[in-house]
Amino acid sequence: MKGFVQDIESLAVKNDEFRRVLYTAKYSQLVVMSLDPMKDIGAEVHKLDQFFRLEEGSGEAILDGVKTMIRSGFAIVVPAGTRHNIINTGSVPLKLYTLYSPPNHRDGIVHHTRADAEADNNTSTARRRNSESHIAKELFL
Repeated sequence: MKGFVQDIESLAVKNDEFRRVLYTAKYSQLVVMSLDPMKDIGAEVHKLDQFFRLEEGSGEAILDGVKTMIRSGFAIVVPAGTRHNIINTGSVPLKLYTLYSPPNHRDGIVHHTRADAEADNNTSTARRRNSESHIAKELFL
């Protein structure tokens, strides 16, 4: 079946992985995340738009330095180019889902921890740079 039709709230609440890509379309991507107490996604800036919805827990959203307390039911829209972070300031895991537009991760990827996600991102960046360097060498030969 094309598309994605499932109970996203239930999937988000049941998810225990830092990041799990559920569905990738041509122009968007659906991901569930879980942040343990006192953990965060890590401050980042994307060249894409991102939407978050909190299903369980509480925390803090920081967008370009502006801190806002968030809890279950909150939505956060992060326009491209905005430095942002989501922090779990509560005592239970923060369960959420996010939409990237366009997609931002490999389809189906699961990162058990933030460290896994960062290691994968560093490997992907190194591969991309190596590929770009190889292409540049071919252009000038």
